[in-house]
Amino acid sequence: METEYLKRWRMALGGNAADGTGVTLTVEEQRLDSSLEAVYDSDRRGGLGSSAPKVSRWLGDIREFFPQTVVQVIQRDAIKRLHIDSLLTEKEMLATVVPDVHLVATLMSLGRAIPEKNKDMARQVVRKVVDDLLRKLSSPTQQAVTGALNRSARRRNPRYNEIDWKTTIIKNLKNYQPQYKTVIPEVRIGYGRKCKALKDIILCLDQSGSMGTSVVYSGIFGSVLASLPSVSTRMVVFDTSVVDLTDDLQDPVDLLFGVQLGGGTDIARALTYCQGVITRPQDTVLVLVTDLYEGGDEKEMRKRFASIVASGVQLIVLPALNDDGAPCYDKRNAEYLAGLGVPTFACTPDKFPDLMAAALSKQDIGMWASKNIKEK
Repeated sequence: METEYLKRWRMALGGNAADGTGVTLTVEEQRLDSSLEAVYDSDRRGGLGSSAPKVSRWLGDIREFFPQTVVQVIQRDAIKRLHIDSLLTEKEMLATVVPDVHLVATLMSLGRAIPEKNKDMARQVVRKVVDDLLRKLSSPTQQAVTGALNRSARRRNPRYNEIDWKTTIIKNLKNYQPQYKTVIPEVRIGYGRKCKALKDIILCLDQSGSMGTSVVYSGIFGSVLASLPSVSTRMVVFDTSVVDLTDDLQDPVDLLFGVQLGGGTDIARALTYCQGVITRPQDTVLVLVTDLYEGGDEKEMRKRFASIVASGVQLIVLPALNDDGAPCYDKRNAEYLAGLGVPTFACTPDKFPDLMAAALSKQDIGMWASKNIKEK
């Protein structure tokens, strides 16, 4: 056991003469050590170099030695520390990497740099991640949103087949008649007739480079929401220009490849566009996913925020929609939004369905966030 512990320390320390362990690694352990050294000792050792085949072999090694969750972390570190983003345009590299949401964001940022001959391979990588996320997130989102809309559609004195018996009985318990052992339903409560597009949802996404994983998750949720007939969903992305990707919501892979990560940020212009497509302010939820760093006219941005809130639109601002930890965002603008009563907080993907349910049923989102969102 002592030798095993020493070997682990030897791996962690990197094998300098100063590591002090004095242990000898087997051939297999040396391969594992070299895989870690390529990333975490890259400044001293020269890293993986620029050869795609070499990187491909290295990826194969770490997949052999570590579980997938660890591979994704090491892979992410390698892309960040060794600046091998450009190698992801190589077919051999794309065939070797372990797909995850961060890799999708990186491929989105490369966008047009991916050679035409390799785009099908890149789409397959993205499709694998998208399908996995859809399996995890579709059902909770559909259930949360549909349930919220059904509850909010309750009305008094419905037809017999529309009566919500549980709620009706609770509401009329005060009318219980002991001699008849029954409740007199003085007030009947039920669900209103289902209609198309009970609510309008606009997802407005900042596509600057720092928002990559948030855009991926937003695209997935946008596609799920677009599949629900009870809501009308619009997807808008922006940098210094604004692009409406609503027509691509049926295929989230097409949607994600329509996003061009990077560039500047003009939040005011995006808000102006969103205001122009809002037709039912009282029945509209606008979710703005941005770090609030305005590269355009900040005064105009704040003016637009105030105007949207005054019109009756339910505005929610998310500096991040991911699992990456505490986001970096403009706290001055967040404080301004707080003064308008606009909830501004980072949200993890698992909480987003419940957030949308709360918004669609017109709950106090600030109160919801205080109960459900943990500060990091």
